Parts: sequence; C-alpha cells; structure tokens
Amino acid sequence: MKNIRSINDLDILITDFMSRWGITLLRYSIGIIYIWFGILKPFGLSPAQELVENTVYWFSNPSDFVPILGWWEVIIGVTMCIKPLIRFSIFLLFIQMPGTFLPLVLLPEVCFTNFPFGLTTEGQYIIKNLIIISAAIVVGSTVRDKS
Repeated sequence: MKNIRSINDLDILITDFMSRWGITLLRYSIGIIYIWFGILKPFGLSPAQELVENTVYWFSNPSDFVPILGWWEVIIGVTMCIKPLIRFSIFLLFIQMPGTFLPLVLLPEVCFTNFPFGLTTEGQYIIKNLIIISAAIVVGSTVRDKS
C-alpha cells in the first residue's frame, strides 16, 4: 500500500481506485440486477409480475409474456458480464428499456399518487431505470477500450 502522508494522498488513492474499478463494478452491478430480477419472472416470483401482465394486456395471455421477458433480462445480465458481449447486451437492454416505461403511460393510476410528481413504489421502480440507462451508456463508452 502506498505511503499516505496527507488528505491529498488519500484522495488520490481513492480516486485511482474508483477510476480503475468503477466501470467494471458498474458493469457487473447491471449484470447482477438483470440476472436477479429476470430469473424471478419465469418462476413466478417477481413482484413486478402483475404490473407486467397489466401493461401487456394486448397479448392473448399476458402471463405467457412474463417468462419471456425474464429470460430476455437474464440474457442481458449474462452478456453484460462477458466483456466481448457488452455491445449485444446494450442492444438488448435498449430494446427492452422503452417497455419498462409503458406503465407510466398505460397505468398512471398504478404509478402515481399525485400526477406527475408523486410516485408510488411501482412508479419509483420504473423511474430508477433512468440510472440503468445512464449506466449502460457509461459501460458502452468503454467497448472500444483495449484494456
């Protein structure tokens, strides 16, 4: 470990660590979230099951769509964790992501306590996807890096 003599030395040590590991940790975090949330869906364990079913009401049997979405999410998560497949992962993520915002439009009574700012738990769950989109863009910015 480096000899830390000042607050500035400590700051350099911490920011060097963040620079070195931040993107990797971000990539694996996205992967874990997608795998975890996705794998719940095919087994009927997702708290989002009813929300998804109510959002894709135009399917003849919306409950059949949920496991497909779950496996799609698992594939996003796994490919996010495999560096040569990041582009593919981000492609799948950006196809999937608009659908996650559909309940805000199709089911506002489920997503808002007081439109447009008061969010229910479901609404917060959806809005947090803005962070995932931004994180995917940051990870995507590294696909041409040689490291």
